[in-house]
Amino acid sequence: MPTAPSWGQRFQRLRAMSRSELVDRIRQHATARLDAYRQRRGHDFAASFERQVGGKTGRFFFAPAEVAGICEVLKQRLPSSAAGIVTGAERICRHRFDLLGYEDLDYGTEIDWHLDLIHEKRGPRKPWFQIRYLDFEEVGDSKITWELNRHQHFVTLAKAYQLTGDEKFVRELVAQWKSWHHANPYPIGMNWASSLEVAFRSLSWMWTYFLLADSPAMTSELRREWMRALGLSGRHIETYLSTYFSPNTHLLGEAVALFFLGTLFPGFPEAARWKKRGWQVVVDCIRKQVRQDGFYFEQSTYYHVYALDFFLHARVMAALNAVTIPADYDVALIKMLDALSLLGRAGLVPSMGDDDGGRLFDGRRNRAEYLLDPLSTGAVLFERGDFKFISGACREESLWLLGISGFAAFEQLQSAPPSDKSVALRESGLFLMADAEIGQQLLLDAGPQGPASAGHGHADALSIHLTSNGFALLMDPGTLEYVGEYQNERAYYRGTAAHNTMRVDALDQADDGGPFSWINLPAVKAEGWIAGQKFNYFVGSHDGYTRLATPVIHRRWVFHRKADFWLVRDAAEGHGTHSVEISWHLGANLSPASARDYLFGNGTEMLGVVTAAGHGWSQSAQRCFWSPVYGRKERTSVITFGTTSELPVEFVSLLLPNASGQGGVGHLQRIGSDPAVSGYRYTRGGEEHYFFFANAPKAWTLGGWASDAQFLYWSVNRARGEQLLGLCRGSYAEAVGLRVLASSRLVDYAEVVGSAGETELFSSAPDWVQLQGSLERVETELDSFDRDSKRIGV
Repeated sequence: MPTAPSWGQRFQRLRAMSRSELVDRIRQHATARLDAYRQRRGHDFAASFERQVGGKTGRFFFAPAEVAGICEVLKQRLPSSAAGIVTGAERICRHRFDLLGYEDLDYGTEIDWHLDLIHEKRGPRKPWFQIRYLDFEEVGDSKITWELNRHQHFVTLAKAYQLTGDEKFVRELVAQWKSWHHANPYPIGMNWASSLEVAFRSLSWMWTYFLLADSPAMTSELRREWMRALGLSGRHIETYLSTYFSPNTHLLGEAVALFFLGTLFPGFPEAARWKKRGWQVVVDCIRKQVRQDGFYFEQSTYYHVYALDFFLHARVMAALNAVTIPADYDVALIKMLDALSLLGRAGLVPSMGDDDGGRLFDGRRNRAEYLLDPLSTGAVLFERGDFKFISGACREESLWLLGISGFAAFEQLQSAPPSDKSVALRESGLFLMADAEIGQQLLLDAGPQGPASAGHGHADALSIHLTSNGFALLMDPGTLEYVGEYQNERAYYRGTAAHNTMRVDALDQADDGGPFSWINLPAVKAEGWIAGQKFNYFVGSHDGYTRLATPVIHRRWVFHRKADFWLVRDAAEGHGTHSVEISWHLGANLSPASARDYLFGNGTEMLGVVTAAGHGWSQSAQRCFWSPVYGRKERTSVITFGTTSELPVEFVSLLLPNASGQGGVGHLQRIGSDPAVSGYRYTRGGEEHYFFFANAPKAWTLGGWASDAQFLYWSVNRARGEQLLGLCRGSYAEAVGLRVLASSRLVDYAEVVGSAGETELFSSAPDWVQLQGSLERVETELDSFDRDSKRIGV
């Protein structure tokens, strides 16, 4: 059970509240208790909403007359979706449900709407505000109970009825409708405890209503019940809007439902107010919750898609009902779609931060492979061929939202490959190193842990995710659950050890403040970012471990040689003795492919992990768990390297996708021992790669090279006759006394590409940089230096 705040903490919280927040919370507190009193005296909360019965409705996503045509398109063009709807409905009729990551749950003859079936815990029948819905002992995992009570399966039953004409589906729907209302009189039970859950349920009821609006199943009596229930839900949402309680996706989802209710049912007494307020809050949310780079502020890829679903549905509803859409709304919406398309360029959206497990249109599409769904709708709305390219095909959701004409528009839209450029979403701290031609992308998280206490963020600063052609090679572990029998599992899945980053002294980068809170959040800095012609480069740090008695800074460098490999250098900077660990969490189904090397594969993709010879750190490969979807965990592998040493210490890993088990993964070794500069040499076949990292802002000399650059890279491919010299944050580079590059001042980057005697120079400041030496001569001089001095690799 979450620890209750002390009286001192409560007082401090009260002092921090604005007058408007204090008034709103007092109003909600008083109204909840007044409603409980009214309920005991037999008050009819829904009576005023009956006047909508038989009244005019607003324009839903589809008109009742369009349903048959949409169903025909479903059967003809999306047959697997149509078949899945009917199969799912058959199981629902047997009271078997897929909820979050739990599959085929049997709720028996009579559905218990208050039951967490997984943990066999039942929510109490008392006024909703008295229920501690995060207390596992009292209610179990409320998300499981609430997922069933969102009634998204009602929509499945209604669609199955329209697809087949089989009345058993609508009979089952009506039976469950009546069962639910009998078991959930307002305001009793946990199914009224979250305004967001009331919003989800009302959205499902609206979808169901318009699917059945012209069918014999929607009798006058059922229509009356439906209007009463929708109106009461709207009253509850407006009264308990999460303006201050959860100004995130909770507030957004509630506002969307309020906007829909006010727009679609103008006969409700409060309809005009609901419509106006709901839309204004939705617009405010997109302005406040979406960063300028397009990523959602919760610092979670799942929550980004979750919010994007709400914004898209609201936008389509507004357009259908002649509601003015501010220009900046579409600007932000396009940015969100752009961010999603960038994240999914390698075929899979990487998991980062919490995974809620729910979706707006279809709760079953809650795994990573479905997170690109919004691009299908976005492609049509904004005529974006690149969105179509990444989404691959028009989704069922887009057909229902945009109709047959929208489906046709998607098919007619010219598909266009997305940009292959490496991109930084700087405000969110997301750095994407892309290899579009071979379908690979690395995501590095150098952003904030999340807003306020980072409730849905993980302690994953500087963590990386590596994706190749729709497969995760290195991944985040997911979420598993928010509450449960073993709270340490929640702590593990969002903790530092479960991510591809460094952990110091077996501690997380921030202190755990509860299941939805962190304390002492790290400040994360991106200190350098280069997206070059042949390479990408990043350096950043965080101060999460400066809270220790002897402070530690974690600094990470990532160098990407395009179409080849990523080299990751980690340094723990500080003083004193500390334990340091670096973990690489392998993608699902990757298994050892070589007993000699850290080489892993799944039959399609390969990943080699190369470390410097004689690094002296402990190393292990172990089985561990990851969670592909809320509530489910599966086995995978993690490689961990560790040491307990006097600081500073550093460790280098070379990540080699598409590694060959036959050719090996090559050899990596450290060059020299000068504390002013760290050098590494990587050889593989006829290739040589050299990496130099300055450890102080001054000139250095190592391995035949001299420079003042923060980072220098040199490579030779003898078979192809190619050379590459890269410099980051420097003014010159010399090889064995031969000045190769020179600039009149420090430049962010310069890059010289040599091939078959031809040379090209690229730079962030091309007017300042001069090429003063031949790369072929540099290659010759360095070969001679290597042979004569025999100091390389010593």
